[in-house]
Amino acid sequence: MPTHGSLTKAGKVRSQTPKIPGRPRRSKVPKVRARLTYYKRYILKRKAGQNWIS
Repeated sequence: MPTHGSLTKAGKVRSQTPKIPGRPRRSKVPKVRARLTYYKRYILKRKAGQNWIS
């Protein structure tokens, strides 16, 4: 079965791309985070996890 592209060229573009440092992220204030979880759980009646719609 033929491959799509040769393995000698694998990863060429990624190694040439300049590295950009990620932006610093801070966690939300606990009061704000608690209010958001209250809104999602009790107001919108969403369950935890990715499969919350069913």
